[in-house]
This record gives sequence, structure tokens and C-alpha cells, in this order.
Amino acid sequence: MRPDKVKVIDEVWDDERINSFLTKAPLGNEPQDFSRLLHAYRSMRLEDFRIFLDRFKAQGGDVQATNSAGETLMDIVKDHRQSADFLTLLRA
Repeated sequence: MRPDKVKVIDEVWDDERINSFLTKAPLGNEPQDFSRLLHAYRSMRLEDFRIFLDRFKAQGGDVQATNSAGETLMDIVKDHRQSADFLTLLRA
């Protein structure tokens, strides 16, 4: 971690904050559904990601959305050391 970064522990993830990820603008030129999934995965703890996914799918979000290279979020994170539980959620 960079010296100017402060480690944040026990962040508050209320409904409003989780819901804000459902309306985030795409990252660069990436498709919207993929971008929202990636941003949530990078930002949220497992339980918060579970809540996000339920709401994302209820709004018609596609967990199989691909990036501009044709990769799904599952393709990208499958080799991450601590992604197993996130992958289980994405597959459900």
C-alpha cells in the first residue's frame, strides 16, 4: 500500500451506497453491465457484493456481460487468490 493511502476498515455499506453501484457510469469504453460488475467486485466485501448482485439481476443486469475483449468478470477473476466465493455468487 502506498504511504499516502490510509487503510479503511469496517466501511459502512448501507443500501444507498450499494445501490449507487447500480447507476455508475461505465469505466472507459466498457459495456455498462460489465463495468458495473467489475467496479462492484473491486470495491465490495463478499456480503455487500451478494446484495449488489441480487439487485443487479432484479434490474435485468447480465452477470455474463463481457468487456471489450470478450471476457466475463468470471473469466477475469477466476485466478484471483480470494475469488472463489465471489465466483460462486456469480454462478448462482
